[in-house]
Amino acid sequence: MEITKETLEQEINELRAQLSGDMFKDMDIKDKIHNLSMKLNGVRPMDSAIECVGCGS
Repeated sequence: MEITKETLEQEINELRAQLSGDMFKDMDIKDKIHNLSMKLNGVRPMDSAIECVGCGS
């Protein structure tokens, strides 16, 4: 299965719908959203050969 922009956006929207407003309960969901957003936008820390080694995600 090929990961498309639409697939990533759909996953992000589904995860956002699960947010409760409780910072501690939402931590894992927000981490997943962050990782998917980075894939969607092609972002990685500067001078990093490995995706997001800078922030630990």
